[in-house]
Amino acid sequence: MKILSDISITPGSVVLKGEKISTADISGLYREFIGDYPKFFKMDSLCKLGFIGAELLLKGMDAQDKENAAIVMFNRNGSLVTDRNYQKTITEDNYFPSPALFVYTLSNIVTGEIAIRNRIYGESSFYVLENKDADMMDDMVENTFLTSSPTFILTGWVDYNNEQDYEAELKIVTK
Repeated sequence: MKILSDISITPGSVVLKGEKISTADISGLYREFIGDYPKFFKMDSLCKLGFIGAELLLKGMDAQDKENAAIVMFNRNGSLVTDRNYQKTITEDNYFPSPALFVYTLSNIVTGEIAIRNRIYGESSFYVLENKDADMMDDMVENTFLTSSPTFILTGWVDYNNEQDYEAELKIVTK
């Protein structure tokens, strides 16, 4: 596989193509680099993190190339943070669960939001792994190239625990 572009987002550091571009938090990154997608503020934190990384990587890419692209992402915790917040709305609000949170109780919503925003019509997958396993992740990306022949794949690790503990390591790869 050939890496076309990559990004790393952690608390206090955003590195795009090997260059540190910001130290802002997730919402600050949105305001600094994107700012034109009001639906962003309805997303849960995991989705916001993946969305920001994807937006920064896909910026300037040809729309036709994006149509047949694929998205394959991974993490360790699924949507656990939002699942817990959703559970609180059931137990603390006398069983009036929040429909605004329910949408984000699936980690694949990250890939869906990215696909919708960027008009990506290819395969979209989100896998929850026990540990960050680069070899397994690469094998799954290679299999995606074999089974669906995308123009490129937006792939990587997107995991969110809290405001001080999150990580997105995304890249765009071709065959």
